[in-house]
Amino acid sequence: MITGTSSTGTIDDAELSGRDMTPARRIMARADELARHSAMDGGIERVYLSPEHAEVDALAADWMREAGLATRQDASGARVGRLEGSRPGLPALILGSHLDTVPDAGRYDGPLGVLLAIEVARRIRESGRTLPFALETYAFAEEEGVRFGATLLCSRALAGTWTEDLWDLRDADGVSLRQAFTSFGLDPARVGEAARFTADPGDSEAGEKGVVGYLEAHIEQGPLLEAADRPLGVVTTIAGARRMDITVTGEARHAGGTPYPRRRDALVGAAEAVVAIERIGRDRDVIATVGRLHVEPGGVNVVPGQVVFSLDLRAETDEKRDAAWEEIRATMTEICTRRGLELGVDQFHEARSVTCAPWLADAVAAGIRTATGSDEEPMRIWSRAGHDAMAVADMCDIAMMFIRCHDGISHAPDESVLEADVAVALDAYEAAVWKLADQYGA
Repeated sequence: MITGTSSTGTIDDAELSGRDMTPARRIMARADELARHSAMDGGIERVYLSPEHAEVDALAADWMREAGLATRQDASGARVGRLEGSRPGLPALILGSHLDTVPDAGRYDGPLGVLLAIEVARRIRESGRTLPFALETYAFAEEEGVRFGATLLCSRALAGTWTEDLWDLRDADGVSLRQAFTSFGLDPARVGEAARFTADPGDSEAGEKGVVGYLEAHIEQGPLLEAADRPLGVVTTIAGARRMDITVTGEARHAGGTPYPRRRDALVGAAEAVVAIERIGRDRDVIATVGRLHVEPGGVNVVPGQVVFSLDLRAETDEKRDAAWEEIRATMTEICTRRGLELGVDQFHEARSVTCAPWLADAVAAGIRTATGSDEEPMRIWSRAGHDAMAVADMCDIAMMFIRCHDGISHAPDESVLEADVAVALDAYEAAVWKLADQYGA
């Protein structure tokens, strides 16, 4: 077992078998520095195209230059660093993650992957060896979707899937995405220039627009690695999600004057449906979450006439997710019919699941074995959360490496990783890149 503490503690260097901890300490210190750039007093919040976005973009640019990378801001606002391969202008292997956050966030969800990518590029440059492809680091600026309600905007721009309807999105202050773009110094008409395409590493025609593949390192945001006493894991798939509002309509009547046989209580029916949703999720090994519930008319002495509640449904595959939804819908229909209620469903989001490319995932697994010095097969995990890799998968093959986080806590101030795990992750990430280089060299 590798032991250690968060950035505020100490580690047992003997247990690290002489591993160089300097880069890991630098990563932890930089995560702390990023955390100081926040729109929230006493917490962390950084949203797209905000002053805080500009501040951390400048830091990332400085760190990329310090690591020996050429750097630029792409047309969507993402920060890009580039290390040339064996000759200039080759297609790139991209290492990326995001610097934006949810409100009252932790400091590692996203930024850890960006910082690890920069350190990998530094190590490869300092090795004196060249790669058969360029290496690029991406610091995406809008993964969480907090400001405009649309996720993965920068990674969608990279993949060429930005759509014109996005420009009309508005934040809580009524500022449109188009206005925010212009205020930030970006040109809405040029967002298409952020797009790249899949190419072979030696394709002389592809040039710098070509992409070999995409790797992302990210905290697990779950407890599986910690429970298995593993510092790292290989992602198999990223969950596809469906989100909807479900409306149960009955009849609002006086609570005192309406006997039970005459009641069409929308809240009792909705409550029965929510319990059934949890049962179906457990039975089918899918993630089914009711996150909000609104009751009308809301009087303490009124039988509820209508309830609207949300459902977030995700699974390892779209087939499992959709089969669970069919059972949920049938069960809710039975409940409403039996109770004399009406059922309405409004789906407002659907994202397909994404499978990590075996050739890239195998390189990540090989990197983990190299870093841990173990022949044991690394733990394979499907991601219950969404990531930039989901959007990038529309452009090229992707893979991900998960890093253990304490108790699986994420999207919260108590988010925590071990410095020792960061050191092992850096070794594994670098080893994965060299593994891919050897494959292309052969």
